[in-house]
Amino acid sequence: MVELLKQLTEAMGVSGNEGEIRTIIKGLVEPLADAVRVDRIGNVIAYKKGRTGAGRIMLSAHMDEVGLIITSIVDNGMLKFKPVGGMDPRVLVSKRVLVGTDRIPGVLGIKAIHLQEPDERKHAVKMKQMVIDIGAKSKDEAEKLVKIGDYAMFDSRFVLFGQDRVKAKALDDRAGCAALIEVLKDSYDSDIVACFTVQEEVGLRGAEVAANHVKPDMALVVEGTTCADVPDVEPHEYTTRMGRGPAISFMDRTSIVNRELYGRLLKTAEAQGIPAQIKENVSGGNDAGRIHLSGEGVPSAVISVPCRYIHSPSSVMDLNDFKNTIELVKAFLKGCGQ
Repeated sequence: MVELLKQLTEAMGVSGNEGEIRTIIKGLVEPLADAVRVDRIGNVIAYKKGRTGAGRIMLSAHMDEVGLIITSIVDNGMLKFKPVGGMDPRVLVSKRVLVGTDRIPGVLGIKAIHLQEPDERKHAVKMKQMVIDIGAKSKDEAEKLVKIGDYAMFDSRFVLFGQDRVKAKALDDRAGCAALIEVLKDSYDSDIVACFTVQEEVGLRGAEVAANHVKPDMALVVEGTTCADVPDVEPHEYTTRMGRGPAISFMDRTSIVNRELYGRLLKTAEAQGIPAQIKENVSGGNDAGRIHLSGEGVPSAVISVPCRYIHSPSSVMDLNDFKNTIELVKAFLKGCGQ
């Protein structure tokens, strides 16, 4: 599992540019599924026939990650950019990135603090004030390496540290992708359609296309979600707590979870002795927001792996939470159709 997480999180896959991660995931799921296809928007859809065909269940995890896209190259060779997906500008300054398919190394920079006006130092730096420095001395030199429209991802390596903790970029939602791959290794009564979706971070776009194609009887989304159990945050604002198991959602900004499925997930966790928690915040959204509205409507539920510092180069996850997420999804699926 650790090697799988490392492989997935270190791959490039900013929203709209999921080619590299798509190729990796497609190769991993082909031996586990009866059929695998890539649709026209770029989702990987893996079909696994059930033992009895007791309904069709859609599993969804998004492949894409937040990142940057190059919008212009200035005369001194610096690159201007826009965000792809939601990010806190405060996490960007001085971070390393890799630009384009050639992975040109760059550093996010701003005007030196000793050159800033006193009032400027009182406010968080805005993205429009930042540039990517790739070491070029001129626009002509930079244009030999990078072009407008190239994507940039965080240059961040997967690291094991502490007690069963991992640090990586893109745990939202490569953790969910890894979980679905592990789930496909088992067998179930129901037909399973595992969808590794694109462009979730910019509007849940891939999930909508996939759901309209799959036409499932129900859907289960596996996500990486906010975990804010850190100093200076009140406990009622934690959303999730690391080490307490997967988080089961009842509602978020994009959907209200089907109450029957929500209850079944809680009962399954209790019956199987799997640590689990309720997600205590209704902000944010995920692929369920589009899936539940597809066709004539799809009963949908969400299980999330708590991740600190999501949408940054250094997200943190507890491996036990990840493993228990897999166990809960498997147990839930095995209970379907019985």
